[in-house]
Amino acid sequence: MVPGAATRPASRPDRGRGQYADDVTEAIPTRARTSRLPRTARRAQLLEVALEVFVEQGYHSASMDEIAERAGVSKPVLYQHFPGKLDLYLALLETSCDTVIDGVRTALASTQDNRRRVQATMELWYDYVGDRGAAFRLVFESDLTSDPSVREQVDRVVEESAALVAEVIRDDTGLPDAASHLLAVSLVGMGHVGARNWLSQDSSLTRDEAVQLVAALAWRGIGGFPRNEDDNMQGDE
Repeated sequence: MVPGAATRPASRPDRGRGQYADDVTEAIPTRARTSRLPRTARRAQLLEVALEVFVEQGYHSASMDEIAERAGVSKPVLYQHFPGKLDLYLALLETSCDTVIDGVRTALASTQDNRRRVQATMELWYDYVGDRGAAFRLVFESDLTSDPSVREQVDRVVEESAALVAEVIRDDTGLPDAASHLLAVSLVGMGHVGARNWLSQDSSLTRDEAVQLVAALAWRGIGGFPRNEDDNMQGDE
């Protein structure tokens, strides 16, 4: 990712864990705030409510009883969609991880100007961390990282995001895979660690000010690597 370009990444998609036929509906017992919804819509609603509970309370303190109560469904209905609390948590975690990775991919593809690519990628991290849903806490501040299935998803965010960045660095600089990967992991860490610190410290800096500072720092580093000879020859033409 060296001299040479991003607009702000497109909104990140919301994907659930697994797909169901839209025309299947379920009968919900008569309770306050309940209604009859297609199965996919009910699943999406349960995920939204569960995110709020897990972010507020963490995995260990959250209960399926409270999630069902907030969603206005019976526990049997909740268990029809998610056999257990870990299944529900993993569905949310997978969705959140996919959101970040897709956001990085979108930022890198949004322009051919590498300086703007750096800017767009940093914007992605600050937007994700600053999102009111605080889904980033599931990924980067989970209290369940000792579980292998959770750890796998958390590691996937950094590794797949870094792989996307490393591909751009390698193509632009001609650096070996190992070197490109190390630089990419460092840039990804700069993005999400800096964004989380900015949020947790209740910084006086605005989101835009923070992004500009970190993007400038990242660009001063990565922009110092020369373009590879093939790119330079193409530029001369």
